[in-house]
Amino acid sequence: MTGHRHMPEPATFGDRVPGGAHLDAAADQLGRYFDGTLSEFDVPLSLHGTPFQRAVWEQLRAIPYGETISYGELARRLGNPSASRAVGLANGRNPVSVIVPCHRVVGSGGDLTGYGGGLANKRYLLDFERGSALF
Repeated sequence: MTGHRHMPEPATFGDRVPGGAHLDAAADQLGRYFDGTLSEFDVPLSLHGTPFQRAVWEQLRAIPYGETISYGELARRLGNPSASRAVGLANGRNPVSVIVPCHRVVGSGGDLTGYGGGLANKRYLLDFERGSALF
């Protein structure tokens, strides 16, 4: 995502190999997501981060398409209800936005707060998944 606040270093994604199966699969699945025929990604991931970040990112993948949860709820699911700020920081470091759906986490009142790709993109993705996005 261009303009991502915490853009991962390109080396994080490995070597670009023309016709590389993982990148082809990711591109295919992203295309199907944005044409509305895919709601859950299953590309193989090897995400690099702290154990806490990886736990947050794993929980993000469990949030159903079109639904949202709060940072506090995500912290509770991790067994640490007071860690909502840490959850927010880990969420912002997600290296594969959309595939790991960090846009599905909102503030406690349902308000949009923080998104590495910008709040306009977060709003678009949430509206898109609810079938109300405008182009």
